Amino acid sequence: MRYNKFQDAEISMLGMGTMRLPMTDGQIDIKKTQEIFDYLISEGVNYFDTAYPYHDGKSENATAECLKKYPRESYFLADKFPGHQLYLPLTPEEVFEDQLKKCDTTYFDFYLLHNVNDSCYDHYTDKAAGVLDYFDAQRKNGRIRHLGFSTHGTPQMMENFINWCEKNGTPMEFCQIQLNYLDWTLQNAEEKVRILNAHNIPVWVMEPVRGGKLADLPEADKKILAAFGKDCTDAAWAMQWLMDVPGVVCVLSGMTTMEQAKDNAKTFAEGKPLTDAEKNALYGIAEGLKAAVPCTGCRYCTESCPIGLDIPRIIELYNDLKFQATMIPGILVSGLGEGKTPYDCLQCGACAAMCPQGIDIPSIMTDMCDLLDKAPNWQKICRDREDARLAALEK
Repeated sequence: MRYNKFQDAEISMLGMGTMRLPMTDGQIDIKKTQEIFDYLISEGVNYFDTAYPYHDGKSENATAECLKKYPRESYFLADKFPGHQLYLPLTPEEVFEDQLKKCDTTYFDFYLLHNVNDSCYDHYTDKAAGVLDYFDAQRKNGRIRHLGFSTHGTPQMMENFINWCEKNGTPMEFCQIQLNYLDWTLQNAEEKVRILNAHNIPVWVMEPVRGGKLADLPEADKKILAAFGKDCTDAAWAMQWLMDVPGVVCVLSGMTTMEQAKDNAKTFAEGKPLTDAEKNALYGIAEGLKAAVPCTGCRYCTESCPIGLDIPRIIELYNDLKFQATMIPGILVSGLGEGKTPYDCLQCGACAAMCPQGIDIPSIMTDMCDLLDKAPNWQKICRDREDARLAALEK
């Protein structure tokens, strides 16, 4: 097993994420989960990551159940505060105390502010809400050993948050981002890594195979990789790509089956960083997977938009959503601001008339609204946030 140094700790580069645990009849299958945990620990994995909302709040209990037979000092446990779920009427203290009980522990080795993004930035940085101050106090009293954050937000928002935390006297010790060879460009992960490296903040990786999308490539792409003569899975290619990304300490994988666990353990025991030729092959595959709208970000369209939509940013999110229907692009759309979403497009066509690439932008806006309406949990997120907004107004 490959290990990386983080301050005074030796952390396995492969970590177990608990968002996609094995299920039977709609419930977490503890027996299968225990088998996966036991196998990974036997192979040297010592980092386990859970969160308040995973598996409808049951992931923390399952994680505790599977780790209880091991000495507490033999593994690192990570949990997260769901500050991005603005509709939850819970204080940081209520959540944290509940998490300690559910995880059957007196401290967390690593604790993250969950999914800091443009739509919840103000909540995380609101001194009156006291989120950061509360968790910094827990860090100082030893109930949190290391404090960091995860994000799916823009690079600029991420850097703004890092700077705010440093100015506030509550610096972040690590950051968890969505990072893989597709999102290197699709979600501008390369720029996020550059920013984190510049601030000397170690990188934790989530979604290394994009929710499984990069673990089962099209046949044509499999043939491209097979030409290198390596005996490894598509997932192993993605994991090895991460091995020499600057600053990466831990790669979290949500392993649902023993087959996945064995493949990952083998990769992080025997695998090596890729050659330049191999990386370039993956970048070529990524470009083919995107099927992206070819926006160059020239911003001629924004200059002509009568309501000032950030059209290039919306197209970035559209390309992401088009590749894989998840809730993340929807959450980021909500951070664009009131009256600035694809739903607000006037369909006037002024943007398309100015686009040097000839992109039919009004049609993109319409299609994106349709995709958002079908994205997992997006309608619930919108509804819950609107309820929270109205409740706040009533106060």
